[in-house]
Amino acid sequence: MEEYAARIIDDDDIFFMWQVSPTVIFGRNQLIENEVNIPYCREHGIATYRRKSGGGCVFADMSNIMMSYITRSDNVEFTYRRYTHAVVDVLRKLGLNASDNGRNDILIDGLKVSGNAFYHLPGRSIVHGTMLFDTDMAHMQGAITPSPEKLASKGVKSVKSRITTLSEHLAGKMDIEQFKAFVKQELCDGEILLSDADIKEIEAITQTYLTPEFIYGNNPRCSKVIRKRIEGVGEFQISISLDHNVIKDLNIAGDFFLVGSIDECVINALKGVPYTEDAIVEALKGLNAGEVIANLTTEQLIHTIIS
Repeated sequence: MEEYAARIIDDDDIFFMWQVSPTVIFGRNQLIENEVNIPYCREHGIATYRRKSGGGCVFADMSNIMMSYITRSDNVEFTYRRYTHAVVDVLRKLGLNASDNGRNDILIDGLKVSGNAFYHLPGRSIVHGTMLFDTDMAHMQGAITPSPEKLASKGVKSVKSRITTLSEHLAGKMDIEQFKAFVKQELCDGEILLSDADIKEIEAITQTYLTPEFIYGNNPRCSKVIRKRIEGVGEFQISISLDHNVIKDLNIAGDFFLVGSIDECVINALKGVPYTEDAIVEALKGLNAGEVIANLTTEQLIHTIIS
């Protein structure tokens, strides 16, 4: 629905909320086997889907509200801040000690209640994320497998210890439907009703998200795997297929935030390039890595690939 709204609906700003049955949604550049406890999900009937934005893995159920914001602005920082500030203001109107952490999370009393991610479509920017009203914590912990490095970087031992839910702060004051109505009242000034033709188009787009190639990814057979965490950027797992020390194929996976085309700007530029620092520097000459992956420098990217 986000894709359809971004490509077809001619409004400057679009916002909507949605809910799903128990589901793990992982980032565009993540490896499912690293992020998702697949046996647990199968045992408990939890679906698994890949999204087109970067960032990390999330668990959602009907007690979690998903929010989507679509705008014409191409300025990543402005789009993020406009969205997160608007949501923080809504939470503060409910008397909550809400803030954003300057990257992608919204916090209450310093604990995460909402995580958000970003992606581009032609002429449009999309921010979407979670809002934990309440959720099944056992499923959240069982279905997602964050790396020890990620938890260590945040100074915590588990997912549960760094999150909160709105129900903990609004108990007895507001249920989930009342909260959704309040958000709609505060953030929206109109409504768009989809036609049957619109829904048929959305169902067609949906099929592209359900192919095994999209869900499971296209990781090359590897000659080399590099794992690294860059503070302020995210986790990287770079898989490189080499033939006589020439890069035949590579994949750059992780929970970093994409703000540009990693395929066009990085991966395609490095195919056929000798696996040496000089050759990689030359191939990526003129690249501003921060315009592809948020907060990353080109030097950090090169050193990670060649490490």
